[in-house]
Amino acid sequence: MAVPLVTAEQMRSLDDRTIHDFGVPSFTLMQRAAAGAAEVLRRCFAPQQRRRILVVAGKGNNGGDGMVCAQVLARKGASVTVALVAQARDLKGDAARALMQLRGKKISLVPGVEPSRLSALLSQATLIVDALLGTGLNAPVRGPLADVIEGLNSSGKPIFSLDIPSGLNSDSGVPQGVAVCATATVTFGVTKIGQVVYPGRAFVGRLEVVDIGIPEGAVDAVFPKSWLLEPADVARRLPQRAPTAHKGTCGHVLVIGGSLGRTGAAKMAAEAALRAGAGLVTLAGPASLHATLASHCPEVMTFPLPDFGGQLCFDEEALRHALEGKDVVVVGPGMGTSHDCTRILQFLLERSDLPVICDADALTLLARLPAAGKRANLVMTPHPGEFARLTGKSVADIQGNRPLLAREFAVERGCVLVLKGATTLIADDDGTLWVNPTGNPGMASGGMGDVLAGLIGGFVAQGLLPNSASLVAVYLHGLAADALSQNYGAVGFLATEVAREVPRQRDALRHYGESLLKPPSG
Repeated sequence: MAVPLVTAEQMRSLDDRTIHDFGVPSFTLMQRAAAGAAEVLRRCFAPQQRRRILVVAGKGNNGGDGMVCAQVLARKGASVTVALVAQARDLKGDAARALMQLRGKKISLVPGVEPSRLSALLSQATLIVDALLGTGLNAPVRGPLADVIEGLNSSGKPIFSLDIPSGLNSDSGVPQGVAVCATATVTFGVTKIGQVVYPGRAFVGRLEVVDIGIPEGAVDAVFPKSWLLEPADVARRLPQRAPTAHKGTCGHVLVIGGSLGRTGAAKMAAEAALRAGAGLVTLAGPASLHATLASHCPEVMTFPLPDFGGQLCFDEEALRHALEGKDVVVVGPGMGTSHDCTRILQFLLERSDLPVICDADALTLLARLPAAGKRANLVMTPHPGEFARLTGKSVADIQGNRPLLAREFAVERGCVLVLKGATTLIADDDGTLWVNPTGNPGMASGGMGDVLAGLIGGFVAQGLLPNSASLVAVYLHGLAADALSQNYGAVGFLATEVAREVPRQRDALRHYGESLLKPPSG
């Protein structure tokens, strides 16, 4: 099922609840974390890499985790050196206790390590344990600490980070100036948002979670409202098709789009809606381009709309006619951004009760009409550039804190937001955030967004609510691309090929979901 994701503040609350409400001493949590980390280290790294271990520890509790872990590793026969990037007098609380326990053990302790001294220690190690900075970091890393992190990254040695790579913001996944690039990371208790979204995902390496004994129900009590999508989450949301189903019971999607020189986007969205399983799809586009729009996919019906020179013209009567009998509207792919297109979008949002999926040009128009973007049953599917226009922020600002901004926008607009990109985010109007793990760099080609919009529309037509339809569509979109990347080639597969792979991946997920419902054999 869904993997909960927490912020640094929520993790602190979880620790506090465990300590104060359930009577688990904080040092006990540190010991559990260290023991679990040592076991993960044993699994992740070859024996020769575990031979000479250098633990680089800071003065906080992350450093305390590292020093307790050093004791566990030494008891298991490893040669361990602890480089303390602080003076002993600077340590407080559990970190100071961990340091006190370290003394007298068969562990080499080097306190007050400067970057220049660290390079010699790094050269002698076969594996580095990063215990420098934890999840509470909220300021840029500068000065000697930044030099230490740069030294770790340039050492050429495998790095094992405790809880989070030092310097990485655990909420946004963005380095605070500089961050450790880990080979593997063990996190304690609950996965942090910044570990599963990019760019953080690239710094974390292999990620494993260690149970430190947080009581059952405590996670729910802090209301994480952020989740990593798992196959089971998607499988249980897939529309079920009755044996007596026919095209009239599987929903009818209307795609509005296309313009002179840009008919492909609308055609891809329409085909994708069919690949999602919609019973019927109608593509409404410029009448003068009707032959082109009708030539792509014979299963897609067409509806000619008034136009001038291949650009859509607003005609209320024609729009009302096009909307008759439809269950959802996908608007924007290749549509254009003229004044008439603005009026078409306003009509859909203000005069129609149908769910609306806004993509591409419709998002550009929404940026000019912020008030029109506040309605129920609305899905927006921007990439970072489009989201920057919608919010009035820069792309750098967007990329600097995608999870927070996506959540705030969805709540403010009362919509479902699908913020595309590596680890696409799906935010709901109640503040729930989902992180999608599927997809790959081969998707960086034209038409992928048009296909995704069509998939969302197709799943809404089959009866899913816009938020569930978005989750299913985003996950399957990436899953289909992952299958093509493995079987076809990492780069060069097309958006239309992704759409055509979706039914196969949907079927695989359906079988997976059915297997979860079967009682265990024996």
